[in-house]
Amino acid sequence: MEMLGNRRLGITQQQAWEALNDPETLKKCIPGCDKFELTGDNQYSVALAVKIGPVSAKFNGKVMLSDIVAPDGYKLTFEGQGGVAGFAKGSSSVTLRPLDGAAAESAPAGCELDYTVQAQVGGKIAQLGQRLIDGAAKSTADDFFKRFEAEMQSRYGPPPTAAEETAEAPAEKAGVMSGLMKKIGLGKKDDKDASAAPGNES
Repeated sequence: MEMLGNRRLGITQQQAWEALNDPETLKKCIPGCDKFELTGDNQYSVALAVKIGPVSAKFNGKVMLSDIVAPDGYKLTFEGQGGVAGFAKGSSSVTLRPLDGAAAESAPAGCELDYTVQAQVGGKIAQLGQRLIDGAAKSTADDFFKRFEAEMQSRYGPPPTAAEETAEAPAEKAGVMSGLMKKIGLGKKDDKDASAAPGNES
């Protein structure tokens, strides 16, 4: 099975990197995950419940991180045993990059996450057929990112783009209004009145 995807996140590259390296965050966001614990250098012990079609299984396994380039990405290798349901093993690469212009102070914070997954399954799960397995993998990925984005919003607040747009809108409106008033002569008239006022007093 192969899968690749791209997600736009409303947090900075550094915030995304920290979250993707935090076992507690991953445990919260991976569907069916009961355990995600650091057991050694860049090695984690994982337990999760999986349901693909009629087959339900509890997988125990490990995840190892390699090719770590903070805060740009890493490669992870995983393997898990699900008893009679079978096994799963494979690898995934995760790449983070800031959105174009996000480095500028005025630009909203944000980054893009690209991921690829290559996995191999055996046992009962392998007999379910590729379409069912692919569908379950895609749905798990979608569910993970929904949970991840919700977790990031609760931690860092909503993406700044929406707040910035509402803050900018009144200023833009005022600019348009004053431009319009000058166009129809109201702005000029006020200027004349202002300059005439001192003359009346003398």
